[in-house]
Order: sequence, then C-alpha cells, then structure tokens
Amino acid sequence: MATPDKVDAVEEITGKLRNSNAAVVTSYTGLSVAQLKQLRRSLGENAQYRVVKNTLTKIAAQEAGISVLDEHLSGSTAVAFVTGDPVEAAKGLRDFAKDNPALVIKGGVLDGKALSADEIKKLADLESREVLLAKLAGALKGKQTQAAQVFQALPSKLVRTVDALRAKQDEQGGAE
Repeated sequence: MATPDKVDAVEEITGKLRNSNAAVVTSYTGLSVAQLKQLRRSLGENAQYRVVKNTLTKIAAQEAGISVLDEHLSGSTAVAFVTGDPVEAAKGLRDFAKDNPALVIKGGVLDGKALSADEIKKLADLESREVLLAKLAGALKGKQTQAAQVFQALPSKLVRTVDALRAKQDEQGGAE
C-alpha cells in the first residue's frame, strides 16, 4: 500500500508535468549542493529543477499521459519542469553542463513529444522567443515600409506623367 507521502509526491509531479510546456530529465551524480543551487538559478524564473524518485516519476508521467520519459528514468534523476520559454531553460542546462560535465542531459518532452539529448541541445541553439518575435516584427515593418514606398511612388509617377503630357501638348499646341 502506498504511503501518503508517496501519493502526495506523485500528485505533485503529475501536476508539474501537466502544467509544464517541457520537462528535461538529467543525471546529476557528482554535483554538489552548491552546484545544484547554481543550476537552479541558471534556469531562470520559468523553470523548476527538482530531484525526483524514478518509480514515483514513472507513475506520475503515466497519470499525466506522458510515456516517453520512462526510458530516461534510471540512476540519479532530476527533472527541469519548464513553464515558460523552453529555449531559455535548454540554454541554461547546456551552458551549465559545459562547465560541469557531471550534469548529463538524458532527454525530455516538449509539448507531449519526446526529445533526445541532442534535440535539447539543438533547442538551446535557437534564439529566445523574444528575439525571434523582434526579428519577425522588424521584417514585417520593413515590408510595410517597402509597400508604402511603392504606393507613394504610383501617384507621384502618375503626376509626373500627366505633367509630361501637358508639357508635350503645350509644345505641340504652340508649334501649330
């Protein structure tokens, strides 16, 4: 029979999985408490890094409808639950793992789809959502400016053509 503590832990992990855009499973063997604190800070405000028990996390993942995490849940395991921009959290994990090789990214899930460790590293190479939106806005603004210039050019070209026709008619009218 399950103890109340374990039931509560499963419910908490299930809630975190359901409320997260992404979850990244890592192995943290060899990291000190101070390094884990530093890792939690590097993930940003939109991610929580939590050491979990594998069997309880498997049960919670099944309850949340996520079966792709099972293969990564072995050994010492911690999960980064990401509620905001997954790129920011992936960058934090990647950068921390470069400085601390004891942190191993095993895999994860993003919007219900399985991610390998390599895919998480590729995700970290993307620019943040804000930067991508700014680039998109800049591109759209540039296109609007070009369209405005084209629309302004048409009437002014028409005016020049009409002026040229009048001048030509005046020349022809004066010559006769």
